[in-house]
Amino acid sequence: MFFQDGLTGSAWGDWALFTASPLRAFEGELGVQAPVGFWDPVGYTRDGNVETFKRRRETEIKHGRVAMYATIGYIVPEYFKWPGYLSPSLGLSFDDVPNGLAAISKVPGQGWSQIVAFAGYYELFVYKYNGTPGDYGWKAITSSDPEALNKKLSAEIANGRLAMMAIIGMFFQDGLTGSAWGDWANYTDSPLRAFEDELGVQAPVGFWDPLGLARDGDVATFQRRRSVELKHGRIAMLATMGYITPEVAGKFPGYLDPSTGLKFEDVPNGLAAFSKVPAGGIAQILLYMGWCEVSRGAGSDIASGRPGDFGWYVLTSSDPEEKKKKLSAELANGRLAMMAIIGMFYQDGLTGSAWGDWANYTDSPLRAFENELGVQPPVGFWDPVGFTKDGSAENFKRRRSVELKHGRIAMLAT
Repeated sequence: MFFQDGLTGSAWGDWALFTASPLRAFEGELGVQAPVGFWDPVGYTRDGNVETFKRRRETEIKHGRVAMYATIGYIVPEYFKWPGYLSPSLGLSFDDVPNGLAAISKVPGQGWSQIVAFAGYYELFVYKYNGTPGDYGWKAITSSDPEALNKKLSAEIANGRLAMMAIIGMFFQDGLTGSAWGDWANYTDSPLRAFEDELGVQAPVGFWDPLGLARDGDVATFQRRRSVELKHGRIAMLATMGYITPEVAGKFPGYLDPSTGLKFEDVPNGLAAFSKVPAGGIAQILLYMGWCEVSRGAGSDIASGRPGDFGWYVLTSSDPEEKKKKLSAELANGRLAMMAIIGMFYQDGLTGSAWGDWANYTDSPLRAFENELGVQPPVGFWDPVGFTKDGSAENFKRRRSVELKHGRIAMLAT
């Protein structure tokens, strides 16, 4: 209400009352079109300077016209080229000049000089700014009806804006694929193509590398990362099952460590097991892991060009398609297990159980305030900034007092 009142003189904020806004100077200009209206998110026009606005509008119209020519110049040669020679002295015919960016390498230096000289001549001597943006005395778009003229000139600006986006898109696609129409099948030199048929490239994501780790196309590096991914995925699948199985199937009978009288059933599930397993047991686990890592030679699977292949096959088939399906499933399940085991660690650390029952997390400082006034559905106790994370009841009460006082004043003011 303060903001609207300050802008418009009314708490109800009728935009029609805000006549002093610098934005009002341009809201009736050409190019202000539905549904966006006057759109200046960067605030170029916030100073209300009319001359600066006209200069920018002049530049916009000029760039839009050039972009419309350029866009048509991409499209037309796909269907028609002039007969005869572009440069008789060099024996260069129009047919010899490819469409798009590749033409830059074919047009001779003298041709570029002529193009630059022609553009400079019109820029400096013919199409000189006269105070009316885009008006150079040669009117292709005109009408004696002011409404029809406004509609035509607005259409020119809109089409010019579209053409500026279109020509940049064509440049980008042409640079990638050699064609302005951007057929991905033509982009054979992309380093991403080296890995798009690898295991793990699955619908709906396809080849997904948002960090660009594979953009250098290095096969050896890709295979090393794939080996690490498979290894971590396999460990994560075992770890996930290691969390679940003791909860469902129970634990082995007898003693884990007879010398200390430690039974299997004495070892809790999850992270709490670290405090129970004796140091000798942890050492045995680490030694076994190290033996598995180096027994066939560290990196032997990468050296053979078969990441994850250690000569012991659980997932295999004589049918290549069936084998690929199984190995892809292993990768997908390993990725899921890596996410799952991290979630289990996090829940276990918070609640003492891998299943993460919030009722078990009695030591959270947030529990101190979850029954206070103001904790209402659907949000519940909501403190995204973490003001109450210290659990201080005095600080909470002081903030609640301030909140109530400000709320009461605001209700009276409203």
